[in-house]
Amino acid sequence: MSDLYKNLIEYSNGDYYPFHMPGHKRNIEDGVSPFSYDITEIDGFDNLHNPQGILKIAMEEAADFYGTDKTYYLVNGSTCGLLSAICGVTSRGDKILVARNCHKAVYNAIYLNELTPVYINPEYIEMYGINGGISPEVVRYELSENPDIKAVIITSPTYEGVVSDVQRIAEIVHKRGIPLIVDEAHGAHFGLHTGFPQSAVKSGADIVIQSVHKTLPSLTQTALLHIRSDIVNVSEVERFLHIYQSSSPSYVLMSSIDECINKLKSDGLFLFEPYVKRLEVMLTHEKQLTHLKIVGREIVGKNAVYDLDPSKIVISVRGTSYTGSRLYKEMLEKYHLQLEMASGDYAIAMTSPMDTEDGLLRLFMAMVEIDRDMRIYGDDTKNEVVNYMIPKPIVMENIYKATHSDTEELLIENAVGKISNEFVYLYPPGSPILAPGELITNDIVKLINDYKTSGLSVEGLRDSSAEYIRVIKEEFRRINLTKGYYHLNV
Repeated sequence: MSDLYKNLIEYSNGDYYPFHMPGHKRNIEDGVSPFSYDITEIDGFDNLHNPQGILKIAMEEAADFYGTDKTYYLVNGSTCGLLSAICGVTSRGDKILVARNCHKAVYNAIYLNELTPVYINPEYIEMYGINGGISPEVVRYELSENPDIKAVIITSPTYEGVVSDVQRIAEIVHKRGIPLIVDEAHGAHFGLHTGFPQSAVKSGADIVIQSVHKTLPSLTQTALLHIRSDIVNVSEVERFLHIYQSSSPSYVLMSSIDECINKLKSDGLFLFEPYVKRLEVMLTHEKQLTHLKIVGREIVGKNAVYDLDPSKIVISVRGTSYTGSRLYKEMLEKYHLQLEMASGDYAIAMTSPMDTEDGLLRLFMAMVEIDRDMRIYGDDTKNEVVNYMIPKPIVMENIYKATHSDTEELLIENAVGKISNEFVYLYPPGSPILAPGELITNDIVKLINDYKTSGLSVEGLRDSSAEYIRVIKEEFRRINLTKGYYHLNV
């Protein structure tokens, strides 16, 4: 029998500190039970799918606060916002320019609308083994090579806090008369204090999706979709919101969004000023570390990194005997600090204005102790530096067609040269290493094995052990000597 509720109570009463989402960090004074205000669409409380009263006013006030034409409350997370935005600005079968490090929800939208993606890989920061930004010049090039592209979507900031030059990208995209969608799920706090980058809303993006629950005091699953554009068909985006949002939206979640925005209006400076100062103090003391490193502004201006979000504390172990997974586990087991995620050579501590001074101090002192142990007891068995850069995909079929093809299951090592029927990704962040319809190469297989060797969970495959992969079953291919191409012998 599951004891989920009991386990949640026990965990919340323990001494584990949350360096992960949601951004409220369980640090809310209002301790009212959500059961006491869990209602449905009753008189006086409006209807999210046809707002005419209190919800309409709330969303109009949110739009005024963020400086948008329209702002919508989302109770199905940024996922439903991404699905609605992409399906709302494209028609079935259209071509779309996609940053390869986008969330899996973007790929689900590509599947649902049977879109043809053209991918742009983010640049790679070799020093830390993380993705950099999306180059505006590469966006320009791909749009010139593919004049039939109908929309562009990028992720900024990334999970690691890397911000691309959204303003330049928007200018390039708008010269083609098409919309730019920005997945700003991790940047709901942008623009609320000068210590953080400017939001994509103010940088010219047409549609911006933010997860308020990730970095602000709001409940999990709460998000916002912003539109600020004269080229987006707003009614089409709204139509898809009605499809992808629950028909019974939670008033607990909607009130959480509303209260979060009201708190930002009334107490924004009080919340953010001490928070920014604490982050600055932590970074000034980073020089105490001799083995661990915190990714900082030294990466800005290189690898298409336009700006950096200091709320993401990316702790690098590159060039040491540690892996990101080992650091993550040690932080949890020895120091009772629950980080957000681990990757090959780093782990991420997500912070928010609701973090306490004591909590941030606990994190920093844990880093100092781990670093000291490395220094005192030696760190001679350094791991080989692995290139975690995701290879540029070779697309053979669109995702929809590949997903509905006949398949066979092979060991991943034996699948080189085959076309994948499945996604392969790390979660978090959920950006695919491989998508359905793409060629499986030696580089892809090596990357999957490198992640597994680092102790990371490779997901998306039906085989939970990530040993086998389903590929498209191909018939015998025969050469047509006259026309010079292969075709299926069916």
